[in-house]
Amino acid sequence: MFWSAALAADSTPRPSSLDEAQRTANDAAGWVEENWSVWLSNGLRIILIIVIAVAARSLIRRAITKLIARMNRTAQGIDGTALGSLLVNAERRRQRSEAIGSVLRSVASFLIMGTASLTVLSVLKINLAPLLASAGVAGVAIGFGARNLVTDFLSGVFMILEDQYGVGDEVDAGVATGTVIEVGLRVTKLRGANGAIWYVRNGEVKRIGNLSQGWAMAEVDVTLRYDEDLDRARAVIATAGEEMAKEAPWTERIWAPVEVMGLDSVTLDSVVVRVQAKTMPGCAAGVERELRWRIKQALDAQGIRMGAPLPAAPQEELTPLTDASANVAAPSALNNPASPQAQATTPIPAVPAPAPVPPGATLGK
Repeated sequence: MFWSAALAADSTPRPSSLDEAQRTANDAAGWVEENWSVWLSNGLRIILIIVIAVAARSLIRRAITKLIARMNRTAQGIDGTALGSLLVNAERRRQRSEAIGSVLRSVASFLIMGTASLTVLSVLKINLAPLLASAGVAGVAIGFGARNLVTDFLSGVFMILEDQYGVGDEVDAGVATGTVIEVGLRVTKLRGANGAIWYVRNGEVKRIGNLSQGWAMAEVDVTLRYDEDLDRARAVIATAGEEMAKEAPWTERIWAPVEVMGLDSVTLDSVVVRVQAKTMPGCAAGVERELRWRIKQALDAQGIRMGAPLPAAPQEELTPLTDASANVAAPSALNNPASPQAQATTPIPAVPAPAPVPPGATLGK
């Protein structure tokens, strides 16, 4: 029975290898014929997406570059004029515009190319949910690992966009104070008073005191003698301030009339008069020095004395009268010979020596 089953199995016809290959080729050709239109359409869509993304990225980056160049040309055109003195300087505007342009170009490239990549993946029928989940987890991990770098970058972006400070500004950043020489997305460079360069991370800056925005106040204290005519001194100081405000270059640096505020302090021998003037940002120190110079000359010309009176010359010291009793010794018990102390100090008298014995004399018993 076993042999009969084996013979029956051997007697069944088997397809030849040539027929099987032909059938497989026909199936493949049919599958390609059915799907070639889908492949062609998807390929054309992918090529179109890439071309559009590259063209849009190039156009947007070129537009941003032209906008930044135009801003720089405008800043250079007004630099050195009266209007330019009221605005930020050209270098500050240039660096700020370059930083903003760099941020805008990076953001535009990221958005355009990221959107194009996701669109291509969707055309290829790839499930984006796991990919986006993995990217989200990776982004969170990178954010925790480089949180200081991300904090510095975001702080720098907002500082530049809000124009909190720029090149040439005198700022107090808390951790350092000085003149801004470079503003970056991660680090700000400050030039200190002694010439040192401070590299301040933007994420570490908790507060900013900008001494170069808006306006500044120049304050001068004038010390006069107590007996001077204050009304006359006020008129002389006000006249000196008015003349200074009318002369170049102080006419652009002083933004309000010089005011004599009044007495700041009064002492027994002098008074202090406070003088103020609103100035251009960053020019208060120079205005104060020039104002002191002119006030001193004006007061000297009118005979108004400044400062406290000089101290009187010291008088010659008189020789004190000689006291006769100063050289007299204090009474002592030893001065009285009858006192027990004097008797105790009296030396004991010496015992007289025996008389010499003459030769030949005998001593008796």
